[in-house]
Amino acid sequence: MQAVVHERYGSPEVLQVREIPTPIPKPGEILIRIRATSVTAAEAMMRQGKPWFGRLVLGLTRPKRKVLGLELAGEVVGLGDGARGFKIGDRVFGFTGFQCGGYAQYICVPDTASIIAMPVNASYEEAAALVDGPTTALFFLRKAGIKAGDRVLVYGASGSIGTASVQLATSFGAEVTAVCSAPNHALAQSLGAYRVIDYRSEDFTREKDAYDIIFDTVGKLSFAKCRGSLRKPGCYLVTVMSVEAIAATLWTAFGAGKKAIFAMSINKLAELREIKELVERGKHRAVIDRVYPLAAMRDAHAYVDTGRKRGNVVVTVGHDG
Repeated sequence: MQAVVHERYGSPEVLQVREIPTPIPKPGEILIRIRATSVTAAEAMMRQGKPWFGRLVLGLTRPKRKVLGLELAGEVVGLGDGARGFKIGDRVFGFTGFQCGGYAQYICVPDTASIIAMPVNASYEEAAALVDGPTTALFFLRKAGIKAGDRVLVYGASGSIGTASVQLATSFGAEVTAVCSAPNHALAQSLGAYRVIDYRSEDFTREKDAYDIIFDTVGKLSFAKCRGSLRKPGCYLVTVMSVEAIAATLWTAFGAGKKAIFAMSINKLAELREIKELVERGKHRAVIDRVYPLAAMRDAHAYVDTGRKRGNVVVTVGHDG
């Protein structure tokens, strides 16, 4: 089968399309023919071996996981002995977890993995774009205890997690302020933002006691910088791992004051089911910026590296026949 492999950390040039053996499902596993995957900022950082302490998992000097790819959409084409919950032909989407492997034509995952049936009204490309952003956004907003009437600021509102956060926070009944560049204001408004701020010309941190939740979807802020803009007992959410984010989370974990929350969403089954329901009810949509073929994975990563993608970058995975 074809797969995109990287043997070392670095620029998109380290990604190479190669022929590798097609996996065979072990007991309790399912074999998925992948039809679409996506490229996220997280995968771009993994390709670079960043942050440095992430290499304790990824591999100190070289990648342990040669095939990246955390999100997928496709169909079940094989079942290992004892695999339950799926049948041949099921259209599925979901998250590979630390196993990675989505940048390939096929993958084997446990039948207990974060994989569920696709929304009936979604294409493979849309389903792949509904994994990372929406499930991560929902995970964090739930941890913050979001409720109707909350004032929520989403920083980086035009990205994968950002576009999902604006939609989800609005669906919870929150009043959403979106922070993004001026060319993306119309997009944020179309997703439900009550107010839009251009980060280049306006500093929201000058507003005091203004928000119940500040969601930093791109890791460009800090708890210290946002603390004054939070109401009590407000939450600063950040999705990008850093020493500062971890320290702030631990420091504010106890007591009833304002909190910083960094966490990792690995088991996404509950979030996937909720997102699927919202999509099938017409209450949430995938935002796709560009679509690339698997052979152009380098180009997809290079575009994500610019930091200017709107929503999701999707990669289609072709098959002969």
